[in-house]
Amino acid sequence: MLNQSALDTLFYSAHTHNGWQDRPLSDAQLQQLYDALRWAPTAANGAPARFVFVRSAEAKARLAPALSAGNLDKTLAAPVTVIVGMDTAFYEKLPQLSPAVDARSWFVGNEALIQSTAFRNSSLQGAYLMLAARALGLDVGPMSGFDNAKVDAAFFAGTSIQSNFICNIGYGDPAKIRPRAPRLAFDEACQIV
Repeated sequence: MLNQSALDTLFYSAHTHNGWQDRPLSDAQLQQLYDALRWAPTAANGAPARFVFVRSAEAKARLAPALSAGNLDKTLAAPVTVIVGMDTAFYEKLPQLSPAVDARSWFVGNEALIQSTAFRNSSLQGAYLMLAARALGLDVGPMSGFDNAKVDAAFFAGTSIQSNFICNIGYGDPAKIRPRAPRLAFDEACQIV
C-alpha cells in the first residue's frame, strides 16, 4: 500500500496546472515517463495510445492554431504538451502484444469495436501518463479545448492515428494554482448494489 505522501502526490493534492515554471524537460525524462506508463494494463494489452511530445517552438507553432483561446497561452508556456492520440489500427500490433490469443481477429472489420476500444483505452493510457508524471515529480494540465481535426492534420496526416486529448506537462507555477474546487461525495457519485 502506498503511504499518504504518495497518495497526496497522485490524488489528494493533485491540481490541473495552468501556469508553468521556465524549466525544460529532457528527452530522458520523457522516455522515463513513457517507460512508466507503458506497463499499465489495457484491453487485450492493445495499447492504442500514441504520444506526441510537443516541445520545440516549431511544433508549438503547428499546434497553436488548433487551441481554443483559453488554452493558447498556458499551452505555449508549458515545457511540453503531449498529444494523446489513438491508433485505430492498434489491433495490427496484437499478435506482438497479446500472443496468447488471436485478439487481432476480434477487431478486423468491426469498426465500432475498433473505435470504442481505441478511444477508451487511449483515454486510460492518458490517465496513466498523468499519474506517471505526478509520480515522477512533474505537474500536468489536461485539456480538451482544441480542434481535433486541426491537430490531426498537423500531426497525424496520412496515418491511422487520431487525437484524443492534450496535456501540458512540466513544473507547475505554485502562484498560478487555482483554489481547489469541490468534488462529488461518495453518495452523489457511487452506488453499492
